[in-house]
Amino acid sequence: MKKILCLCTTLMLAMLALVGCSSSNESNDDKIKVIMVTSVGGVNDQSFNQSSWEGLQQIKKDFDNIEVSYIESKQEAEYAANLETAVDDGADLILATGFPLQDAVLKAAKDYPEQKFAIVDVDYGDETPDNVACISFAEEQAGYVVGLVAGKETKTNKVGFIGGMDNVVIERFEAGYKAGVAEANPDCEVKVQYANTYSDQAKGKSIAQQMYSNGIDIIFSAAGDTGVGAIEAAKEQNLFAIGVDRDQSSLAPENILTSAMKKVNEGVYNAVKLLAEGKFTGGTTLRYGLEDNSIGLAPTTDNLSEETLNYVNGKIEEIVNGKIIVPNK
Repeated sequence: MKKILCLCTTLMLAMLALVGCSSSNESNDDKIKVIMVTSVGGVNDQSFNQSSWEGLQQIKKDFDNIEVSYIESKQEAEYAANLETAVDDGADLILATGFPLQDAVLKAAKDYPEQKFAIVDVDYGDETPDNVACISFAEEQAGYVVGLVAGKETKTNKVGFIGGMDNVVIERFEAGYKAGVAEANPDCEVKVQYANTYSDQAKGKSIAQQMYSNGIDIIFSAAGDTGVGAIEAAKEQNLFAIGVDRDQSSLAPENILTSAMKKVNEGVYNAVKLLAEGKFTGGTTLRYGLEDNSIGLAPTTDNLSEETLNYVNGKIEEIVNGKIIVPNK
């Protein structure tokens, strides 16, 4: 009898252990795993990648069943391999941050049709794969509002624009900026130069120094980490810069007029939230602009006059109401 009781006890313990393992596995299976693959510049670029990561960190706080991590790309040649690593790691959703990843994501989406992807700043249009959701912003609107600021605040009637890579996203920033400057100050000249990199602060600083030496007193950079170098030049020259993507005023409180806010964090958050709610829809594009407060001036505007702020806010209202159509090229 004792042997039988002992055997029964052993079997019960084994069954409980199996149930425990099963419960643990089910708990892990319930987790939603999101892996972000960054474009060059790193997750702490003070700009685009960082804003995306902030969106993921926030949704992790709000949803207990979401796990987030990232893979940094040091160079463009790593994009495809990093996406494959994310697939191998069992991501439920792979988030790619930025236009430079568009070709790599398109190929990966076709190679792994069961894998869900989201990509920021890309709209494949009719060619969007069924397993890809695009997150797109009206960069021309963001460029326009800071162009209005530059046109109003310049003292030399010379302002600058530094772009990162020459692609449609940065070109939208440039087109909007030029249009905003022209609207606010038809006599103002806009000097444009592309750095052809998002990750070279030294190059951004060098370009900005040259612009400032030629009489430019305000520079707007849409260049990721490269733009941080331009802000450093503004500090050294005691002139002004305009940030991009997130509020960059902390980098130079006395020299940042404002930043062209593009709330990538909110776009990323919303895309993952749809996945968590079982509403992820591939083959579509989530679009954001001034009308939903995802584009606009940064909250920090300490260096702007009240007159300029009122002027810009009036123009924003006209854009939202459809009275002004901002050019995107």
